[in-house]
Amino acid sequence: MSAVVSVCGRADVKERSSHQWLLQKYVREQILLAVAVIVKRGSLDKSIDCKSIFHEVSQLISSGNPTVQTLACSILTALLSEFSSSSKTSNIGLSMEFHGNCKRVFQEEDLRQIFMLTVEVLQEFSRRENLNAQMSSVFQRYLALANQVLSWNFLPPNLGRHYIAMFESSQNVLLKPTESWRETLLDSRVMELFFTVHRKIREDSDMAQDSLQCLAQLASLHGPVFPDEGSQVDYLAHFIEGLLNTINGIEIEDSEAVGISSIISNLITVFPRNVLTAIPNELFSSFVNCLTHLTCSFGRSAALEEVLDKDDMVYMEAYDKLLESWLTLVQDDKHFHKGFFTQHAVQVFNSYIQCHLAAPDGTRNLTANGVASREEEEISELQEDDRDQFSDQLASVGMLGRIAAEHCIPLLTSLLEERVTRLHGQLQRHQQQLLASPGSSTIDNKMLDDLYEDIHWLILVTGYLLADDTQGETPLIPPEIMEYSIKHSSEVDINTTLQILGSPGEKASSIPGYNRTDSVIRLLSAILRVSEVESRAIRADLTHLLSPQMGKDIVWFLKRWAKTYLLVDEKLYDQISLPFSTAFGADTEGSQWIIGYLLQKVISNLSVWSSEQDLANDTVQLLVTLVERRERANLVIQCENWWNLAKQFASRSPPLNFLSSPVQRTLMKALVLGGFAHMDTETKQQYWTEVLQPLQQRFLRVINQENFQQMCQQEEVKQEITATLEALCGIAEATQIDNVAILFNFLMDFLTNCIGLMEVYKNTPETVNLIIEVFVEVAHKQICYLGESKAMNLYEACLTLLQVYSKNNLGRQRIDVTAEEEQYQDLLLIMELLTNLLSKEFIDFSDTDEVFRGHEPGQAANRSVSAADVVLYGVNLILPLMSQDLLKSPAGTHTLVTRFVRECYRKKPVLLETTFC
Repeated sequence: MSAVVSVCGRADVKERSSHQWLLQKYVREQILLAVAVIVKRGSLDKSIDCKSIFHEVSQLISSGNPTVQTLACSILTALLSEFSSSSKTSNIGLSMEFHGNCKRVFQEEDLRQIFMLTVEVLQEFSRRENLNAQMSSVFQRYLALANQVLSWNFLPPNLGRHYIAMFESSQNVLLKPTESWRETLLDSRVMELFFTVHRKIREDSDMAQDSLQCLAQLASLHGPVFPDEGSQVDYLAHFIEGLLNTINGIEIEDSEAVGISSIISNLITVFPRNVLTAIPNELFSSFVNCLTHLTCSFGRSAALEEVLDKDDMVYMEAYDKLLESWLTLVQDDKHFHKGFFTQHAVQVFNSYIQCHLAAPDGTRNLTANGVASREEEEISELQEDDRDQFSDQLASVGMLGRIAAEHCIPLLTSLLEERVTRLHGQLQRHQQQLLASPGSSTIDNKMLDDLYEDIHWLILVTGYLLADDTQGETPLIPPEIMEYSIKHSSEVDINTTLQILGSPGEKASSIPGYNRTDSVIRLLSAILRVSEVESRAIRADLTHLLSPQMGKDIVWFLKRWAKTYLLVDEKLYDQISLPFSTAFGADTEGSQWIIGYLLQKVISNLSVWSSEQDLANDTVQLLVTLVERRERANLVIQCENWWNLAKQFASRSPPLNFLSSPVQRTLMKALVLGGFAHMDTETKQQYWTEVLQPLQQRFLRVINQENFQQMCQQEEVKQEITATLEALCGIAEATQIDNVAILFNFLMDFLTNCIGLMEVYKNTPETVNLIIEVFVEVAHKQICYLGESKAMNLYEACLTLLQVYSKNNLGRQRIDVTAEEEQYQDLLLIMELLTNLLSKEFIDFSDTDEVFRGHEPGQAANRSVSAADVVLYGVNLILPLMSQDLLKSPAGTHTLVTRFVRECYRKKPVLLETTFC
């Protein structure tokens, strides 16, 4: 080692040209990496003693020569790099177990020795007042080295090779050292050193990132290094004191925002809640106040970043982290009494609302100097919708709003009511100007745009406050909202509440006794009033002044609200609010009225906004919500508008025939779900005759024409075929456990004809893809419910489809296999179809499902052909169509094939050998 140091040292101290110096630096680094490998190979059998290496490195550090100190740092960095990760070490022909054992030995003693050497250097440099450029460079390298040590992924004992790879692939590494590190890391002087270092270099953005990362890792300290709970409390209290002393009274630099938020996030998420609450009350209160201040400050800066359209959204990232920390705190009702965080929640909520409202009430689109940024904001068509892009933020703010419901619900109501009144006034003035002097009317577009943007954000926040986004779970009214309504129910006049709910055309304040209404229902009525103003503007031919985005927000909110509140199931709650059960419960006039109102809204939107695909899609999703639960569907079918909508869609009458294909598909899904509501036999037969029979008749009439082969490419014929295929997908998507038998029989009649269409449209890729998609949806939604005979019917239809597809495409060249996925969408759909069929082997409800009892001969256990057989046969058909380049494509086709083979091999090894050999 001495010889290596000597060679590397001479290479550094000799004066050379820039090119020579860079070359020597590269050679030096490679020599040191080689030395690290040698050290590693000799570490287990003790043939090499690292103590002598550290002794020489210590001498290099104490030399005071920056160049030599840099060399010492390079030696330590090379050792760390070689020992740190079993997956990143040099390929020296040894096993994963060997690398893992080396790492365990290294992290017990040698790693700690490296850390102590690094700490000594940082202490020396932190005491110096002024650092020249060369010394600052050395300081930065040792700070980065400390970061590397503290970010070490400590390997637990007795971990197998496969688990080692999984363990080390973790992206978010927390500091969990072994017990041998206790004396080192629990020494308060170490923590104080890193706070001191950061205060010294915080204005240097590069060094600040390393110092903050070191502190973030120290904030995540956990595991056997702590002997007991008391030591955890002492460490946490000391750390919070150091943090508060560092950031209180200073202006946070842009480069510090993410690091500080990571420190706070680690403190809150890593340390047990009983430890967090055991620190002195005054200290904990100061910590929460600091968290509140930083959250509001970062939120304002994040909003400014949006206005300035910055590429690096550091405050947005920091803000998201702090909001997640708040969620962790406020959802813990075991350690914090109710109301503990209410005032803090109010401040964060108010700040969020203020940042998203226009002046004078808010600061949206204002620069740091309070000047409007730009009059018109360019919105890209590819830009993600706010409700999706900021869903995590909105969920956190919504939860904070529930914690402070006493303040936040009335605030949202007031802001919405005031803005909808202003919007109504603006539209009224414009209408009066048009009547008085047609063609000469002018309107302040800036004012309208500000109103629409305000309403947009208020609706989004309200939606996330009142309801959760439940995927696959039963939606429940948030307990905080239920408790808030119950708490004030004795002050509520039910009749006045129902009057305000049922009068969206009237200002709430114009109704006598409006102050005695349920606050949650009044907030809902404020949004219904927004909807009503929009509807009246449409009837007044002012559609050109309306915002499609506001229309989307309205139906999105109504869908989210209806899922949770409409026809509330009282059996799911210990207590139910009387205003809720009276206004939205089963067998109430309120629920019947609001379903009729929502249905009218759907019909109006589909007529007026058919060209706005996103708005139309949100609208039909609301319709699906109204009928996907049988209790709601029973009320929907009692509305005459529902029957009119069904007839209009079945006859392909305008404007519904102008809707985009995805919207028509979802509309058909809704109509089919509605058909399974409670009706007498005659009415149900009439419904299916009006909804499904026209679809079948038109389809057969088109394909059975004698000259269909010649007419098939005519635009009118293709539109009819496309509309039918989209409708079939919608019917399949409507499958539920209690309607699968009826829908499967109906769809099977079409599937045979669809296979014939594959021949007719073999040169029309978009039609071929849509035909395959019909099979994909049927398999996806229905295969798990099918008994043996019905499953065989579907298998046969799918295999026939694949045979026709294979025959038509064998030998066909694909021009550009590296193009976008659309170029080979057909193959991806087929792989998806096979995936859905294969799912029968894992998810099968047919054996116990009463729907198919008596319809299926035999039991599933006695199947002669399984889904795995069918899938392997299908793979065998399509593999010849896949070139080697296509299998390597980014679409992941190779991965899908591998998955099929792996899953099927467990069940059919003999068939697999026959298929691929």
